[in-house]
Amino acid sequence: MADIRTLPEAVAELIHDGDAVAMEGFTHLIPFAAAHEVIRQGITDLTLIRMTPDVIYDQLIGAGLARKLVFSWGGNPGVGSLHRFRDAVENGWPRPLELDEHSHAGMANRYAAGASGLPFAVLRGYRGTDIPRRTDTLATVTCPFTGEELAAVAALNPDVTVIHAQQADREGNVQLWGLTGVQKEAALAARRALVTVEEIVDELRPRPGAIVLPGWAITAVAEVPGGAHPSYAAGYSVRDNDFYQAWDPISRDRERFTAWLRENITREGTQV
Repeated sequence: MADIRTLPEAVAELIHDGDAVAMEGFTHLIPFAAAHEVIRQGITDLTLIRMTPDVIYDQLIGAGLARKLVFSWGGNPGVGSLHRFRDAVENGWPRPLELDEHSHAGMANRYAAGASGLPFAVLRGYRGTDIPRRTDTLATVTCPFTGEELAAVAALNPDVTVIHAQQADREGNVQLWGLTGVQKEAALAARRALVTVEEIVDELRPRPGAIVLPGWAITAVAEVPGGAHPSYAAGYSVRDNDFYQAWDPISRDRERFTAWLRENITREGTQV
């Protein structure tokens, strides 16, 4: 059974300096509140894993907490580049950032292999790209049945996976619905899993297309209403498009970003 914790308690207990941390959520259910708590606690030297490292990782990278990024696409969705990410890669500010880049299919298969207890996954892909020359987590294998050469990607087993969901019950069982991306696979692949939820309920009611993660697969649950903002939680909130637009000029300038971080995240008693 998952433990019910406050967000500060859960982050302090589960995420440590030097950990490999996956924060997943596709379009909605992005665990911003948990990322902000990581920033407040100053947990550093992280390997950040995410299929689409958008604004949530721009903030963590800009705060100087990441030493490596494992990903398949990066950008401010619907707006443009991630300027804190670019500054780290191009200029080493606030610190150099190591990259391990894959395709979307490769990342999804890496999570699936990790969740299945397998050392790697096999897929068709990567042909004609220079990605194989840029990573040591991609190789080729020959099919023993057909002789076809296939791509093999190393399994992902994060130290911690963090996701946001709509509901959990008091036993720590979690239910999420809408666009669910790879949250299930990322949680099952991890050594520890933290889920922030919109609300804790007495009983989970079945919903078409919903995913239920059993409490035995989750380490801790924290009730954090609005914990996906500025993304959204289907059935609970809507996407804050104005924030994504506003982020572009904030993130372009180091001093403006640093001031935003101090005023909105790290200063005691503030929330975004």
